[in-house]
Amino acid sequence: MPLQESTLNPDAASAKHWVGAGDYFLGVLKKGQTVRILDLEGNQAADTLFYNAEDPSEHYSAMDTVREQGNLYLSAGTALMSNAQRPLLKIVADTCGRHDTLGGACATESNTVRYDLEKRCMHACRDSWMLAIAEHPEYGLTKRDITHNINFFMNVPVTEDGGLTFEDGISAPGKYVELQAQMDVLMLVSNCPQLNNPCNGYNPTPIELLVWD
Repeated sequence: MPLQESTLNPDAASAKHWVGAGDYFLGVLKKGQTVRILDLEGNQAADTLFYNAEDPSEHYSAMDTVREQGNLYLSAGTALMSNAQRPLLKIVADTCGRHDTLGGACATESNTVRYDLEKRCMHACRDSWMLAIAEHPEYGLTKRDITHNINFFMNVPVTEDGGLTFEDGISAPGKYVELQAQMDVLMLVSNCPQLNNPCNGYNPTPIELLVWD
């Protein structure tokens, strides 16, 4: 996928949010704003949901996005489509080159099935999303709104027989992806705490979000 460097100056960002491993971010991006998701230490997955801020029933759709761009992976130039077939955001810069939208998000249930019964109590992205929803009722999100997500920086190759594998990430410290909001967008990020597969190099680390007006 094409790489595209940003022209934006981090010192000119209007907001910066540090998100620890296993923590979440929930907030609104106004139409025209640009957000950078920065992989601070490398090989970290950031599981992200997007919604129309005015009507969260309109949300990011992996199926519509993949169909419209004709590619399974997301990178510079990709329009992130909603279930109403409208662009929510556009990827305007990317120094990583591959972002997954097929592998879904880790949950305590999937940890149990994939790894071991003892893994059930380990923290998971769906826990982070549910905590965000519970702590911020002002956004009007419910459990039903947990739908398709993007795993920024995560490497999930598709095998020849159509399966998915979780592989070491191809990101590195300082790699980033930038997205420009095409409407007022609600952004919900779980900075993935997964320890059981290589998506975080078995060592979850922080990310940073920078926003420009």
